[in-house]
Amino acid sequence: MKVLLLIASCLPLCLFAQQAAPPADIVEDVAPQPLLAQAVRLQEALAFLGSALPPAAAQQLHALQQKALTPATAIEVQKILDPYCLAMVDINPEARVKVSRGQAKAVLTQGGWTSFLVKVHNQAGVTARLEPASANALPALYMATFTDRPVPEAHKLSAGQVQNRFLELQLYRNPPLLPNLSGFPLEYAVVQVYSKEAGPREADLGFHIGQGTQDIGFRNSIPVLFNIRPAVKVVLQVQDEDGSPAMASFTITDGINRVPYDMDENYRLSLAQNEYQEPSQALIGLYPLPSRRVAAYDEYPDFFFQPQVYRSSGEHIMLAPGRYHVTFTRGPEYKSQTKELIIPSGKDSITTSFKLQRWINMAKLGWYSADHHVHAAGCSHYESPAEGVAPIDMWRQVVGEDLNVAAVLAWGPGWYHQKQYFTGQTDTLSTDANIMRYDVEVSGFPSSHCGHLVLLRLKEDDYPGTHIIEDWPSWTAPILQWAHKQDAVTGYAHSGWGLEPTQPTQELPNYVLPKMDGIGANEYVVTVTQGLVDLYSAGDTPVPWELNMWYHTLNCGFRTRLSGETDFPCIFDERVGIARSYFKPNGTLSYDGYVQALKQGRSYVSDGRSHIIDFKVNGLEAGTDSSVLNLQSPQALHISAKVAALLPAQQNAAGKHIADRPLQSPYWHIEHARIGSSRQVGVELVVNGVTVDTAQITADGEWKNIQFDYTPHQSAWIALRILYTSHTNPVFVTIGHQPVRVPQSAAWCRKAVDQCWKMKQNNIRASERPAAAAAYKQARVLYDKMMR
Repeated sequence: MKVLLLIASCLPLCLFAQQAAPPADIVEDVAPQPLLAQAVRLQEALAFLGSALPPAAAQQLHALQQKALTPATAIEVQKILDPYCLAMVDINPEARVKVSRGQAKAVLTQGGWTSFLVKVHNQAGVTARLEPASANALPALYMATFTDRPVPEAHKLSAGQVQNRFLELQLYRNPPLLPNLSGFPLEYAVVQVYSKEAGPREADLGFHIGQGTQDIGFRNSIPVLFNIRPAVKVVLQVQDEDGSPAMASFTITDGINRVPYDMDENYRLSLAQNEYQEPSQALIGLYPLPSRRVAAYDEYPDFFFQPQVYRSSGEHIMLAPGRYHVTFTRGPEYKSQTKELIIPSGKDSITTSFKLQRWINMAKLGWYSADHHVHAAGCSHYESPAEGVAPIDMWRQVVGEDLNVAAVLAWGPGWYHQKQYFTGQTDTLSTDANIMRYDVEVSGFPSSHCGHLVLLRLKEDDYPGTHIIEDWPSWTAPILQWAHKQDAVTGYAHSGWGLEPTQPTQELPNYVLPKMDGIGANEYVVTVTQGLVDLYSAGDTPVPWELNMWYHTLNCGFRTRLSGETDFPCIFDERVGIARSYFKPNGTLSYDGYVQALKQGRSYVSDGRSHIIDFKVNGLEAGTDSSVLNLQSPQALHISAKVAALLPAQQNAAGKHIADRPLQSPYWHIEHARIGSSRQVGVELVVNGVTVDTAQITADGEWKNIQFDYTPHQSAWIALRILYTSHTNPVFVTIGHQPVRVPQSAAWCRKAVDQCWKMKQNNIRASERPAAAAAYKQARVLYDKMMR
């Protein structure tokens, strides 16, 4: 009897087997034509991604295309594709999502992307976006930190949390595939999986079509045990132009656009060295994967907000086998070069060589590059903004961009942590060729509403009698006075913020009054009258906003010097030294020599793609003898300089995009100076802020001798510029010992003092307001005299 019951219980299974019913994962009653069409598009996408279907599967699909379409066609398509599915997604009629494990082997390669299929049974006919999710992958909100979009505090991850999430998941949504589900009952998606780690790793894998669509009972995700093969260690041999070992910048892509969010403009511009791409075309398959770069934990402190990484000769990058496009360079004095890199499978390591090429070598001529405004914390860019990164991390940025001097400034968000690196001396990492020193930006302090301050060469970084930031003065003059007592060099940061003209104009100088409502050189119009300001920052805000106030104060006889800055990584996070100063020290390279050259005006501001050196007026070189040429009466002046600039012979898409946006980042760039679509730029002779003559040169990278003749009829300041890419400091020509005076500029400054007081007075402490009011009044009196 028991035998008969056992036989009876087996009959349904035997009958099912005899009928050759389709496997459980096969979806029946599917229209064959749309499914086969999508299968062909999948085949094209997978081939583009470097994960083509095996030849046998491709041949089977091709054979199906040659036959008449029947219900069996849909079943055959599924049989061909299902073995490559990592997961099966079922969307029930109520739009609830359930996930089950597919047939594909879960094999990944460390440091690379692996493509899998995902089978979607869409019973609800929804057309939403299918989204992958994993507790072991970074959430989409973290990826938003690559853009200007704010990330809520609750969603920010610590460095440890980032480190513990070893996966990256992305659905490939580019043509020939669709960004959303089609609504057809059955389709396939391509999920790409990246792992930073190697070895066996279990990960949670799920899918949804919007929050709240996950199936109840925790069936919307599955555990997957991945076997992750180690990546190949790629050792980089990097040679400078002279054959010596060097550090370089490397941007490594695979040419595949995987990122589903909008990148910010600067990120796209800096990707592949300003070879600008529209968002849909951007080459953003970057390596090492930006979201997997954790400076505090990785072997190399790569920053996730930059496309590039920096490596010295002998250092390495881990890459999965495949084909890569490498762009390498080392700051604006070097040519940007490209190289195809093929990483073979079956090897533990390979070595590849890179030889850097310069178009110019300013240090050889005695001119050194510097950025006086760099940060190691804050701006929500680093994993822990209140702590930031260590000096060794910043050092890689400095050397990788061939920056001779960098002032790393502690400021508000990271003040208490970063000030431990302030020593009053150059950092111990400094060498004969590259110098780094920690100094101060007064930003996030009570006085910040009046303008952020840059304080260089401080001996002591705590204002007397203060214990916390909130104890500091609430306006800028007392801080500048304190810094000067230490023989520090002082100035305002990101000058243009708050100086935007209330009526649109790019004229220089212009007489439109700004709102004075920002954190740039707002109170400068007051403190310059007290002799408290040594330098005026340029390079990281729109050029007309920056230069206009500086021109007006020069026209009032003040002699503040211009200095280049980046405000990395707050205004510019692409790299340090995007705007920089070039200075000529008296003697060998040193930090003291740098700040002294800034104070003397023995420097010029540049984006590094154009240079103006040996600027002389009647033989007097700027930055020597106080830059003052005394004349008893008007006479002809002979102005000379050496100029070099480099533009691509043909303007590319990147160049045109930059040239068309003069008031948008990057603010200082030689493409702004290109005349039409030619390779010509104009070198302008500027007298009291007005261009009085122009000489055109070809921006071919060769040095040109420039000469002008000009006769001033009153005392004047004279400078050369290539707008908006380089600007010299002035030579001051006095006639009959009379100061420079332009009454219209004095009138502008007088109104600006009133406007600044109107905007700032309520944020100055009541106890400090009388002293501030007196200083503002003194400035008004002085400008009133200058107007007569």
